[in-house]
Amino acid sequence: MNRTKHTINELLVGLFNYITYIEEKNLHQQGVTLSMNEVHLLESIEKASDNTMSYIAKRSMITQGTLTTNVGKLVKKGYVERYKDEKDGRIVRLRLTKKAEPVMKIHDSFHEKMIDRAIADLHLEDNEVLLKSLNNIMDYFTQIYGQEWKD
Repeated sequence: MNRTKHTINELLVGLFNYITYIEEKNLHQQGVTLSMNEVHLLESIEKASDNTMSYIAKRSMITQGTLTTNVGKLVKKGYVERYKDEKDGRIVRLRLTKKAEPVMKIHDSFHEKMIDRAIADLHLEDNEVLLKSLNNIMDYFTQIYGQEWKD
């Protein structure tokens, strides 16, 4: 691997690890006792254009069995509700409860501050180059791994 590729790889892996670590630390400092996986599942439910179990599992890139287990824990903790579709009772849908709202506010605030800080010193044209580069990386992953996570 040449030096540039090696550096980009190290940056991507490092960024992912730092963001996950710092975000989890931030949540715990603010009294959130959920794991990062649980918080990100709440986020998937909140942001999904289709709140069916099958769609949430696909969006979260996990199996329906894993989703069922994780949702069960979040239901017991009071953060998520399951309900049957009005037109087709076989379809199970998910929604966040009021208890999830403060967690999502903390999570969203963290991400907003992180992005604001990351682009604070960039000029508009730098933002556009960064955005295009990050989109290219995401396009690569979705093409190679066949998973579309965006709504």
